[in-house]
Amino acid sequence: MGMTMTQKILADHAGLDTVEAGQLIMADLDVVMANDITGPMAIPVFNQMAKKVFDKDKVVLVPDHFTPNKDIKSAENSKSLREFAKEQELTHYFEIGQMGIEHAILPEKGITVAGECIIGADSHTCTYGALGAFSTGVGTTDIATGMATGRLWFKVPGGIKFVLKNKPSQFISGKDIIIHIIGEIGVDGALYSSMEFTGDGIAHLSMDDRFTMANMAIEAGAKNGIFPVDDLAKEYLDAHTTKKYKIYEADEDACYDRVVEIDLAKVRPTVAFPHLPGNAKTIDEVEKMEPIKIDQVVIGSCTNGRMEDMRKAAAILKGNQVHKDVRVMVIPATQQIVKDCLKEGLVDIFIDAGATFNTPSCGPCMGGHMGVLAAGEKCVSTTNRNFVGRMGHVDSLIYLASPEVAAASAIAGCIANPEKVGGR
Repeated sequence: MGMTMTQKILADHAGLDTVEAGQLIMADLDVVMANDITGPMAIPVFNQMAKKVFDKDKVVLVPDHFTPNKDIKSAENSKSLREFAKEQELTHYFEIGQMGIEHAILPEKGITVAGECIIGADSHTCTYGALGAFSTGVGTTDIATGMATGRLWFKVPGGIKFVLKNKPSQFISGKDIIIHIIGEIGVDGALYSSMEFTGDGIAHLSMDDRFTMANMAIEAGAKNGIFPVDDLAKEYLDAHTTKKYKIYEADEDACYDRVVEIDLAKVRPTVAFPHLPGNAKTIDEVEKMEPIKIDQVVIGSCTNGRMEDMRKAAAILKGNQVHKDVRVMVIPATQQIVKDCLKEGLVDIFIDAGATFNTPSCGPCMGGHMGVLAAGEKCVSTTNRNFVGRMGHVDSLIYLASPEVAAASAIAGCIANPEKVGGR
């Protein structure tokens, strides 16, 4: 019996010829990453296990969740990371001024590449599957173990094959597609499985689309999400890294638990209603409801804070004004994206429309800062989770959407169809 793409990567990193779903293996790690929430918890555990990290080039620390530090505790957390990075002489530590949101800056800096086995103390570490890597989120004890030994136990996941067909229409992005998929299979529809994306439709998806989709695989309960390494992925890798990478392909007779076909031509702009990413409704369904008035819009995060997202939002906002009752925060994911937004004039578009333009940070995504919600407030956000209390008060409501739906909603003052607001 053949292996899935994920299983082949894990087998190679475990030094085995074959593996199968459910098998326990010990695998070598290529990247071990932590942030300013998880890193400070992992460091004391690491200190009980080792004096030096297994490889200073493979341990990466990114303070991004509560930075710029919003209070004393977040400042202390960042300080602990900074001191550990200096003590261990880590090659990759991204501080204020050079930083970015972890899942955007690691691919941008060429730290994560195809064929690698990657762990991160953050659930959205599965983002790097867009590059054809096995990447998954783990707990702080596992991160400490990874930093100390460079190895970790895994239970080999089974796979679900998503066959993407045809070309998506205008205003349909990776965010619409992944919310549509999660709406179909449910938030536990891929529990501890590998979501493996295939099909001719992939050729119509940009790298930013793929990063978004892999990023949200965890929202369906998946162990990881992964894309094949096609010419576009190779072009991205060759432009961003000097690291050697290895391309893996699923065997033709690979065993999948399930095959799901998605016709991209039929996907509509899709919004995840509170309080689950799988509570998906098309914009056509939304337009049949009473207008859902909103108080805030957030455009950014590790899911949708990349340059393509900035351009899409700016195209909608250009020449328009944010509704007088709506606050809009635009948060680019890295410093390079900030520079590119300045160079292309997008910052002027955002500010002239009435939005704020902020420094790279996770910020309001998990109720950190730069946009926390009060009781009863409604927010359209390009982030990845809309659980109760995720962005602030437990009585606030979060609607997940693409940058274009978010921008259109900012103008309309309610959840709006990008096909009918600006950008035309």
